[in-house]
Amino acid sequence: MTERLWAPWRMEYIRGIGTDECFLCRMLQENRDRENLLLKRGRTGAVVLNRYPYNNGHLLVFPYRHVPELKAMTEEERREHLELQIEAIDALKRIMRPDGFNVGLNQGKAAGAGVEAHLHTHVVPRWNGDTNYMPVLADVKIIPQALGELWDALHPVLDGDP
Repeated sequence: MTERLWAPWRMEYIRGIGTDECFLCRMLQENRDRENLLLKRGRTGAVVLNRYPYNNGHLLVFPYRHVPELKAMTEEERREHLELQIEAIDALKRIMRPDGFNVGLNQGKAAGAGVEAHLHTHVVPRWNGDTNYMPVLADVKIIPQALGELWDALHPVLDGDP
């Protein structure tokens, strides 16, 4: 018997596939950081919680400018992009205490870039033993914390409050 796991929040993502709207650019124009899960606005880039995470605490770091690859970024943008990754890792260490991280970007559609035209780097916290039988047997990943709750914990740390 096929089991069903309902995930109605994924419809927002599915409906957006193939549209020209860039969700990263859109959220920067809005003044709804908590609703958009935008954690930090820097000088040339920002940090946001991934709305469709691989793991609890999955963040995206991206430049404000809509650029498709690293070489299109200015030196200042590249420098801050790396600084924001370091700040994101430090905040996740402080709040979530992971055992390690996967950090990387998917440049180009063939590499798995879901937002191909707006470069972004994934910061994914990992814990020893965080892979269990659910993805293996049921093709299900369990995310144990609500995104709003995690935003509330990370935003003060990344935005400069103690």
